[in-house]
Amino acid sequence: MTAEQRSGYRMWGGRFAGRLDPRVARFTASLPVDLRLLPHDLRASLAHAGMLTDRGIIPPEAGRQIGAALRTMVEEAGAGTFPVDESAEDVHTLIEGELSRRIGEAAGWLHVARSRNDQVATAFRMWSKEAAVALTARVAALVEALLERAAGDGEALLPAYTHLQRAQPTLLAHHLLAYAAMLQRDVERLRRAHEAADLLPLGSGAAVGVSHPIDREAVAAALGFARLSSNSLDATGDRDFAVELLSAVTLLMIHLSRWAGELVLWATAEFRFVEFTDSISTGSSIMPQKRNPDPAELIRGKAGRVLGDLVALLTTLKGLPAGYGLDLQEDKPPVFDAVDTASDALEAAAVVAREVRFRPDQMRRALEDGFVTATEISDQLTRRGLPFREAHRRAGEVVRYAEEREASLGQLGPAEWSTLLPELTAADQADLAARLTPEGAVAAKDTQGGAAPGRVREALAAARRLLAAAQEWVREREAEARRRDERLAG
Repeated sequence: MTAEQRSGYRMWGGRFAGRLDPRVARFTASLPVDLRLLPHDLRASLAHAGMLTDRGIIPPEAGRQIGAALRTMVEEAGAGTFPVDESAEDVHTLIEGELSRRIGEAAGWLHVARSRNDQVATAFRMWSKEAAVALTARVAALVEALLERAAGDGEALLPAYTHLQRAQPTLLAHHLLAYAAMLQRDVERLRRAHEAADLLPLGSGAAVGVSHPIDREAVAAALGFARLSSNSLDATGDRDFAVELLSAVTLLMIHLSRWAGELVLWATAEFRFVEFTDSISTGSSIMPQKRNPDPAELIRGKAGRVLGDLVALLTTLKGLPAGYGLDLQEDKPPVFDAVDTASDALEAAAVVAREVRFRPDQMRRALEDGFVTATEISDQLTRRGLPFREAHRRAGEVVRYAEEREASLGQLGPAEWSTLLPELTAADQADLAARLTPEGAVAAKDTQGGAAPGRVREALAAARRLLAAAQEWVREREAEARRRDERLAG
């Protein structure tokens, strides 16, 4: 066995008389990052080798040896026992070098009709598809937790806020469903990211295709890809799918940050809408009374990190001409980091969602100030025939009158209402009095998407249906991956 076979296997070298400076070798190596693609690159290699053999492009015996060795290597990668030569340039070199050590000269046939350029694009797309599925499963787990809390604690009344000022009464369930709606959009974006990645670039070669009679459809079927790339030059340099995945993950983290930040606010003594229980809070190293909402703060903080990952990837891509450049070696670190960060954040968020304790008494107390049902006055006047802008002005005058007397709207008597709003009959006043309570104001919002209890129950049922669909999609994709692996295992 030569020194090259023992360590530092290279896929290239005939053109070069000298050796690569070890400092440059370390700088250009990507194995510490793209080792993560090992199981995907092995499977892609297995499908490629099977196609080459079936098409008679490589000798049958070489194909048999390559296939048998690669299947063993796939099993080892899954078990974590695959031997890693840390001096390898990248994951592709690692695999081919290990294959060469196992079966000798026959390994040299594997790289017929492919390049590392289309090879890495294929493995990265396979990884991205699986990442989208795994993240969808974790988003679904968080949505499920939110829906359970909406069903169990959702009848509590609290103020909805605009401009961080008390606005109008709503149900806690309606509030929680707002975040569920954001997360359900994230599910759709992750599904689109999966679809964007579901395209096979293998067979594009380095830039302009290959000269052998390959069967790309067979490889796509073996690997579970839905479509083939249509332009080889674009396929090797295309990272739109990575941007779409990272964009989806970034917006997901923004939604988690909004929710987490609100919980941090709600946990303050100024709000006291929630309490972080012992299982989801930590203490201070100096102040013994403190109960800190650390997981929510960290979720909020990590959103900035993921946003930075998106900017990093886009910046890498913005100046590249068509085709492959080694700049694209920088595509995977931000995507890997963002997916890992979001996965951990989702797991923590689901725990927080289940463990945080709501304070309905404090929420209800917050409805007592701020004239949060004042819109019902203008709506009542509109029903009596006043243009809304005039009704809005008159309602504002009522609020000013009550504020000057340090009274709530419910504390105004019939004589005062008759003076302030002579248009209203006694029946109108009775109707308005019912609507000026938090329960009455919420019940009045009986429109699709509104906060009325019946509408919220409808929304909760619809959210459960969307959740079930997302969970079913995850199960289907996981089953497809298992069938793919069974086919490749032979």
